[in-house]
Amino acid sequence: MLPINLLVELGILSLLLLATRFYALGRKLAVTTLVVLALAAFSPLGNLLLYPLEARFPAWDPARGAPDGIIVLGGSIDTDLSAAHRTPVVSHAADRLFAPAELARRYPNARIVFTGGTANLVETGSREADYSLPILESLGIPKQRLILERDSRNTWENAIFTRPLVSPKPGERWLLVTSAFHMPRSMGIFRKAGFDVEAYPVDWRMGGRDDLFTFTRIGGDGLARTDVAVREWIGLLTYRIMGRTGELLPGPAKD
Repeated sequence: MLPINLLVELGILSLLLLATRFYALGRKLAVTTLVVLALAAFSPLGNLLLYPLEARFPAWDPARGAPDGIIVLGGSIDTDLSAAHRTPVVSHAADRLFAPAELARRYPNARIVFTGGTANLVETGSREADYSLPILESLGIPKQRLILERDSRNTWENAIFTRPLVSPKPGERWLLVTSAFHMPRSMGIFRKAGFDVEAYPVDWRMGGRDDLFTFTRIGGDGLARTDVAVREWIGLLTYRIMGRTGELLPGPAKD
């Protein structure tokens, strides 16, 4: 259902229809597909879909005091490429790894948890948490401060596997580090799992409200933003239907 996949499939279907007695339908489908492709690639569509996600949680306020722990969600490391080259390969969302290094230096008593196994449908034995260890160590976090959760396959399992691993005590404050567009779903899931965390968004894909109606000159960039946004909205809807979040678009807790 992601835009790029769906558009390619519709394009192929339109070509097949052009070779049949449904030529007129194929032509209409081809034109529609090209128009939607242009909108997804060059129009502000991706920004309009991303902004409500990225703006949902503000930057974390350090004035509230030092956290007791920091949870970092996986999603940065390509486990297949890492296994093939026998070295960690960061494919995207590198901010998820940089942020805990800075936080670890600022708050030397906070526990650091990295949660991420593999999202592959076919088991390969590669775990993102294993490849994160040398990266986080190279960024200055001692191995003894790190807790690795290596069995989760998705955000729901990030939450339900991490909570018993760290056994948060009443009154403790834990930060959740993940991409800004992924934060609403992540916060909703952790709340549903009974783990009260504070949002620490990173890895923004747009500058803010000023970018809402900005057109993109490079189609690949626009398609990437549209794909990310549509995937996240599908995830929010799916998790809400499954009862893994308490609301469609989770937001900051009301004091």
